[in-house]
Amino acid sequence: MKILLAGANGYIGTRLIPVLLEQGHNVVCLVRDKRRFHENSDYSDHVTLLTGDLLEPESIEPFPDDIDATYYLVHSMTGTRDKEFPELEAASAGNFIKSLNKTNCRQIIYLSGITNDDNLSKHLKSRRNVEFILLEGNAALTVLRASIIIGSGSSSFEIIRDLTEKLPVMTVPRWVNTKCQPIAIRDVLAYLQSVLLNEKAFNRTFDIGGPDILTFRQLMLTYAEVRNLKRYIITLPFLSPKISSYWLYFVTSTSYTLAQSLVDSMKNETIVKDHAIDEIAPRKCLTYKEALELAFVKIEQNSIASSWKDALNRGYLKPGFMDQFKVPQNGTLEYKVKTPFKRDVQEVLNNLWAIGGKRGWYYWNWIWNLRGFLDKVAGGVGSRRGRTSNINISPGDAIDFWRVLLADKLNKRLLLYAEMKLPGEAWLEFKIIERHGETFLSQIATFRPKGLWGRLYWALMFPFHIFIFKGMAEQITKFEEAV
Repeated sequence: MKILLAGANGYIGTRLIPVLLEQGHNVVCLVRDKRRFHENSDYSDHVTLLTGDLLEPESIEPFPDDIDATYYLVHSMTGTRDKEFPELEAASAGNFIKSLNKTNCRQIIYLSGITNDDNLSKHLKSRRNVEFILLEGNAALTVLRASIIIGSGSSSFEIIRDLTEKLPVMTVPRWVNTKCQPIAIRDVLAYLQSVLLNEKAFNRTFDIGGPDILTFRQLMLTYAEVRNLKRYIITLPFLSPKISSYWLYFVTSTSYTLAQSLVDSMKNETIVKDHAIDEIAPRKCLTYKEALELAFVKIEQNSIASSWKDALNRGYLKPGFMDQFKVPQNGTLEYKVKTPFKRDVQEVLNNLWAIGGKRGWYYWNWIWNLRGFLDKVAGGVGSRRGRTSNINISPGDAIDFWRVLLADKLNKRLLLYAEMKLPGEAWLEFKIIERHGETFLSQIATFRPKGLWGRLYWALMFPFHIFIFKGMAEQITKFEEAV
């Protein structure tokens, strides 16, 4: 069967591709940038790629006529302003249906959220509205509505992880008493596979969830139990949604707009009330504890297949960000460091590929952490995103407040683009160069200032750059991980 996957670079899409290929399907992936998919996917040679930004209909390549079914896994919430994402989601779905209606597609499968309450949040209303738009397609629609999804790299898991790991005592708003029915990513993928071209699922909507019904308080305390942590949660009923959003934004790796949407949605119970999915795809789902334990196995093995943090954030970085992998030469300011070394090149390269996240930036980490905090205060991404894998880097990955543009181990080059709040644009490039019998690490910080304030910012930061970048380059060439 020929399956079209919209949202192939997303958290769910990245994990669904190998499942579909294993079943022998011919997979066609709709992506905004083929280069990023090729660099970031082990399956790029086994799928057909189509280019298209669903918010720019003229950019969408024609879909193959012989598509049998499609998965619509596109969401526009992350990184958009609260007032924008419902309109963006509606526009994306509408443009997708216009293209799909020109094919012979028989089924659309959409992963939505459980919407059983009457007074829905803006986030859940938007998901419901997308369902209505997809119904306008010629193909039969199958909707799977899930509560929070638990898996290594999922936004829900990472937020629970951030809160519980960092705060021994939490003062929290009333939403911690809202009930939900978490489901493991493994079970979500199984359901997505089970309804594919299953005519019993055509033009139907199903709630899916794991066996446990828990409050958000219980989610965090159970996490603490699994991690052998002692945690105390104090509910403060007077905390407003706005204060709650700021609290979630500063403590976790989420953006403020995503924090707003999540807090708004936490007033709604997301519990499975219709168990019709059991007739179509009977399954014994993992418990919440089992899902957590499986997530930690993946983390410990450095085998996280995808992370919500690696999704591109509108407002921080444009979809065509990979066009910037050539650092501009005109109108820029630079600071260069060349550090010779006699160590094995592969060891230094491995240190470079482990930069950021838990490893840190090798020199004056407190300055980097302070810069991340100030970025958070200014409404930026901050440095809490860390990185998806401790040892692997691919173009498009997030590393703290940087985005990977190029990660070329063969040519020993790593290029990062700043997503922090800046009066201009910034690049950080590392290269290992072997020439005339000498090997050295080249490190270039490039800044393209915006106006007078941009040049003033560079002048103010330059004294710090002298110490930070020189010390960082030296430590990258010398660092040895403790055994």
